[in-house]
Amino acid sequence: MIGKLLARALLGFFMLATWLLWLGWFSARPPLTVDPATLAGDGSMLNYCKLPVLDGSGGHAADIPKGNTPGCAYDHFPLPILASCTEPLPPEADDIRGLWRGISGGHVGHVERVEQCGRRVVVTAAGLIHDYGPNSTGGLNTNDTEGSVLFTLGGKEHCMRTSASMIWEDKVLNFYAFGWGPQVVRRYRNGDELIWEYADGSVTHMERLCTLPEEHRVPTPRGRRISLF
Repeated sequence: MIGKLLARALLGFFMLATWLLWLGWFSARPPLTVDPATLAGDGSMLNYCKLPVLDGSGGHAADIPKGNTPGCAYDHFPLPILASCTEPLPPEADDIRGLWRGISGGHVGHVERVEQCGRRVVVTAAGLIHDYGPNSTGGLNTNDTEGSVLFTLGGKEHCMRTSASMIWEDKVLNFYAFGWGPQVVRRYRNGDELIWEYADGSVTHMERLCTLPEEHRVPTPRGRRISLF
């Protein structure tokens, strides 16, 4: 009896592990709905200290297609996803828009761009585009990849699928895995700095930049990149 229960438990564990492996690395990639001109454009040429005025005079967040990462990473820093949006921020949100660089803590040198419009937030960094909120082509949660390539199969890169919500709570932007799971990331302002608390337990203090450093125009490939076939 105990042997049968143990065998069933092991079988269940194996099936769960197999399903998670398929979901994370072999399931269909999310459809790419970003405006091709946005991906093709050069976001390194912009002045990120000149932010759009969110006065409601232009487009709304829900009218703009959802952004996500092409493949496992973009090949150069793209134009902003929400460039045409002027919807005001909700009361619970802080304004953390702009370009930021880690200066102390866990991820010194990390550079990211944060866009906001209405209840929508887009974070672009290290080859990735994470977009949460109302849009014209997809759901609210980010539907994306993690970017670190674990292996290549037949010349195709495989990186883990990710999904998260970005919820403003008392001026803190909290990321929840899958939208319903544990809190994995926090972002909030502390004076002139942006604080980034990551899932690995690190806390990074970031300073504002006006222009993208040249070394961040093309993302550095990440991951073990094990060649299987």
